[in-house]
Amino acid sequence: MSEKDTDDKKLSVTTKKTLTLRPGGLSQGTVRQSFSHGRSKQVVVETRKRRIAKPVEVKPVPSEPQRPAPGARAPAPDRHEAAGLSHSELEARRRALEEAQSREVEDRRRRDEESARRAEELARRLAEREEAERRRAEEEARLAVERAEVGAAAAAPEVAGATPAREEGRVKELKPFERKKVAEPEKPSRPKADDRRRTKLTLSNALDEDGSARGPSLAALRRRQEKARRLAMQGAGSREKIIREVTLPETITLQELAARMSERAVDVIKYLMKQGQMMKPGDVIDADTAEVIANDFGHTVKRVSEADVEVGLFAGEDRAEDLSPRPPVVTIMGHVDHGKTSLLDAIRHANVVAGEAGGITQHIGAYQVEQGGARITFIDTPGHEAFTAMRARGAQATDIAILVVAADDGVMPQTIESINHAKAAGVPIIVAVNKIDLPSADPQRVRTELLQHEVFVESMGGEVLDVEVSAKTGAGLDRLLETILLQAEVLELKANPDRPAEGIVIEAELDKGRGPVATVLVKRGTLKTGDIIIAGDEWGKVRALVNDRGEQVSAAGPSTPVEVLGLKGTPKAGDRIAVVESEGRAREISDYRQRKSREKAMARQAGSRGSLEQMMSQLQTAGLREASVVVKADVGGSVEAITQALDKLGTDEVRTRIVHAGVGAITESDVSLAATSNAPILAFNVRANRQARDAAEREGIEIRYYSIIYDLVDDMRSVMSGLLAPERRETFLGYAEVLQVFNITKVGKVAGCRVTEGRVERGAGVRLLRDNVVIHEGKLSTLKRFKDEVSEVQVGQECGMAFENYQDIREGDQIECFRVEHVTRTL
Repeated sequence: MSEKDTDDKKLSVTTKKTLTLRPGGLSQGTVRQSFSHGRSKQVVVETRKRRIAKPVEVKPVPSEPQRPAPGARAPAPDRHEAAGLSHSELEARRRALEEAQSREVEDRRRRDEESARRAEELARRLAEREEAERRRAEEEARLAVERAEVGAAAAAPEVAGATPAREEGRVKELKPFERKKVAEPEKPSRPKADDRRRTKLTLSNALDEDGSARGPSLAALRRRQEKARRLAMQGAGSREKIIREVTLPETITLQELAARMSERAVDVIKYLMKQGQMMKPGDVIDADTAEVIANDFGHTVKRVSEADVEVGLFAGEDRAEDLSPRPPVVTIMGHVDHGKTSLLDAIRHANVVAGEAGGITQHIGAYQVEQGGARITFIDTPGHEAFTAMRARGAQATDIAILVVAADDGVMPQTIESINHAKAAGVPIIVAVNKIDLPSADPQRVRTELLQHEVFVESMGGEVLDVEVSAKTGAGLDRLLETILLQAEVLELKANPDRPAEGIVIEAELDKGRGPVATVLVKRGTLKTGDIIIAGDEWGKVRALVNDRGEQVSAAGPSTPVEVLGLKGTPKAGDRIAVVESEGRAREISDYRQRKSREKAMARQAGSRGSLEQMMSQLQTAGLREASVVVKADVGGSVEAITQALDKLGTDEVRTRIVHAGVGAITESDVSLAATSNAPILAFNVRANRQARDAAEREGIEIRYYSIIYDLVDDMRSVMSGLLAPERRETFLGYAEVLQVFNITKVGKVAGCRVTEGRVERGAGVRLLRDNVVIHEGKLSTLKRFKDEVSEVQVGQECGMAFENYQDIREGDQIECFRVEHVTRTL
C-alpha cells in the first residue's frame, strides 16, 4: 500500500461521523480551529432548533366512531392518540387551557381599569395643582396691592384720608395666606432618601405606585409669601441707610470689617474690585485702608490700638477719704553672712537659716510680724553677689530698707551695692549694726566707713537712724522694731483696701503638687479668693491664698505677702499683678503680652542676623569657645541669679551659652534638648523624675545637682578654664655662631658652630638670624660634638648643627636656641 493511500484512509477514519439517535431539530457539523505554530483541530458542533409551542386544538369526542365511506381514504391518526394519551388526560388538558384563557382575560380587564383609574387621578391632581397656583398668584397680587396702598397711606395720611380704625383693619387683613390641606387617603410613607422640597410635578411622580408625591410644605409657602412681601415693600419705598460707628484695630480682616459695618462681605469685595484690588474675605488689611472703606460706605470710624487692652488695668490715684493706714514693708539688705536672716529669725522667733543650704539665703522670703498691735512686713533678700537682681527687686517693693552690717567685718561689696539699690529706689535706710556681742566688734568703725558712701547716721550728725543689735543674744531687737514703726509714722503709709488688688510678684516657682505658685506682695486693694488676676503675661483665677505661716486665708489686704495658687503659668519675679473683671479680658491681655514678647524675641534674632555691627562682632568672636548648659532651678529668682553669674564668668575667649533656663523639675524634654545641644544639665534645688533619669542614662547626659550657688559657679569656672587655650611661654636658652658650613653626602649642609651664650639643646626650637633678622624658625635635626650625638652643648664649646628641612646656612649667621612651654590658664 502506498503512502498516499495510507493518508487517505487515516483521513476517512478521522472524518467519519458517529451514528447516534438524535431528537428532531438537532443537526451536527464540523469546524476547524487554528492555533499557533500551524496547528489545527477539527471540532464537532451541534445545532439545536428552537421549539415553538403552538396552541392545541381540542376536538369534540364523537359518540360513536364513524366508519369511512367505501373507497375513501382512512384519516390519519390523532397526534394525542399517536402519543398514547387517554380521554381523561385529554379532558384535563382541555380544562386547564380554558382556565388559563379565562385568567388572561380577567388580568387584561384589571389592567385596563387600573390605567383608567391612574389617568383620572393624574387629571385630578393636575387640576388641583393648577387651582392652588392660581389662588396663590391671586393672593400674592392682592397682598402686593394692599401693601402699596398702606405704604402710600402712611406716607401721606392727609391725602389718603385713612382713619386709624381703617388702618387697623388693613393690618389685620395682612396676615399670611394659609393653605388648607387637601384631604387625601392615607398612603404609605416615602423612603428617607426622598427630597421633600421637590415640588415639580412630573409624569413619573404622578404615576408613582406608592402615591407618596407631596406638595410644598406650609413653611415653604410662608417663606415664599414673606419674600414676595419684602419685594413689595422694597418696591413701595427704599430702606433707610443705618450709620454705624465702626471700631477699627490696627489690622482687621475684610469679613470682620463687613460684620462691624453690618454690610455684606460681597459688597465690600465688589467695592475693592472697582478700585482695582482683587481680595478675599479672609484677607487682612491695615487700619488706614479699613477706614477708607468704612467712610465710603457712609459709616463713622473709631480707631483703637492693640495696647488699648491694657488701658485701665492699673487705676489711678485713690481719693484721700478712701485711704487707711497700712503696715510698712521693710526689706533687710546687706552683705552675705552678716546675719540678715538670723536677725529676722530672732524677730519672728523662727529658724529659717537652718532650712537654707550652706546657711545662706538663696530665695526672697516675705513674712509679717506683729509688734505692739501694729504689723510689719519683712522681705529678706540674699546677700550673695549673684543675687543682685533680687536685692534690686526687694528695694523697689519696699517702704523702708534695713542695712545690716556686721560689726566685725564692716562695709563690704554687697553692703555698698545694697546702699545704691536703696538710694535708687528712694527709700529711707535704717542701719542695723549686728554682731555687737563679738569681742572684735567695732560699731564706730562701721559708722565711719558708711560716711564714705554718703550714709550719715544720727550719731555722726546725719539723719539716718542706726541701731546696735545682736541676732544671737536678742539685744536691741525691740529698739529696732520701735525705730521701724517710728519711721513708718513719719512716712504716713496709707492705701485703699476697698478696691481691686494690685501688687508685685516677689518670687515664683513651679510646685509639683500645687502647680505655679507666686509669692505676691499686695500694694493696694484686697486680693480675694476667686479673683481673676493678670501677672505679667500669665493669668489665672485665684484658687487659694496662703500666708507666711502656711495658713489658708480668704483675703489679703495692703502690704500683706501671700502665696497665690491658680495661675495658668509661672510668672517672672518682679511682674506686676492686677485684678480684672472677666476671664475674657484677662485672656486678651495675656495673649497680647505673649505675642509682644515673641515679636521682640524675633526682632532681636532678625537684628542679630542682619546688622553690620553684629557681623563685625561675629568676625571678631569667630574663635570664641562656648560652654553650653541647661539650667533648671526651683524658683525664678534663682534662675535669674544663676544666669547672671554665668554671664559674668565669660571673657573674650570663652563664655557660657545657656541653651534653656527654666523653673521646675527636670523632664524628658530637658534631657532631649540637652542631648541635641550636647550640654550638661545644672539642677539647682530640683531633681529629675524617673523618666528623665532613664533618658539621661541612655543619651549619656550628665546631670549635676547643686544646693549652694557657690558650688555651681565654681564648677562652671573650672569648666570654662579648661576651654581656655593654654598660654605659650618661651624660655631663652642661648646663642651659637656659624663658623663654617660643610656639605655632607646624604645629610646636606651642616653648620660648624661655637656656642657664644647660654647653651644649645637638642629638640629645642631654633631661629636662624642673619644681620639680626630672623630668616628661619624650626628645630634641629642633628646636634653633634666631634662625631657623637649629644643632648646639649655648653657655652664656649664647638658643635655641628643641622636644621630640619632647611639648607640655606651661611658663615657668620647666628643661631638662637629657645624652649616653648604651654601653661594652663584659669579664669
